[in-house]
Amino acid sequence: VRARLMRLFPCSVGRKTSSSDQNSVEDELELSAVRHRPEGLEQLESQTRFSRKELQILYRGFKNECPSGVVNEDTFKDIYAQFFPQGDASTYAHFLFNAFDTDHNGNVSFEDFVMGLSILLRGTVQEKLNWAFNLYDINKDGYITKEEMLDIMKAIYDMMGKCTYPVLKEETPRQHVEVFFQKMDKNKDGVVTIDEFIDCCQNDENIMRSMHLFENVL
Repeated sequence: VRARLMRLFPCSVGRKTSSSDQNSVEDELELSAVRHRPEGLEQLESQTRFSRKELQILYRGFKNECPSGVVNEDTFKDIYAQFFPQGDASTYAHFLFNAFDTDHNGNVSFEDFVMGLSILLRGTVQEKLNWAFNLYDINKDGYITKEEMLDIMKAIYDMMGKCTYPVLKEETPRQHVEVFFQKMDKNKDGVVTIDEFIDCCQNDENIMRSMHLFENVL
């Protein structure tokens, strides 16, 4: 678990310190003194599925990358560019940033980040699907259109670049979306509601696997 969490913050991997207890104290102090003041560790521990130690590890990585206490979209894109050098991750990073930026103020705070990460890594199926719906609902109007779903799919394939085998054809994302959307839009009104999305995903194993694709590129 630690390795998966820490890959989000490559600069914090391998950071050596003289005392883990000292680091814990420092994290407690910095959590209360950071410019954009996050929730206290105890409150975050109660609101997420992370332990106090895991929150301290996450915060240490977060503050290394973002000393101001918030992440802007450019930083998000820079981080993802490091993970996926074989493709163009900028569009997917933009969509993912908007999903983490729950108050839509143009910044992702430590609270925003850790709450989203808790859902994606340890949330229930219902919580994960709610989060996925929010990601695909690009304009946040409560509906997913075929164009929105296609934009997300194209962004994922662009990010993966040429590393897939066999190499995917250019029309593959549209073909996948046509299949998904036809199954999800049960009343054929051209949009997918959250109820349609969750019901379809929970009852179709293939779609569930495909909808989880975004988790693998976190």
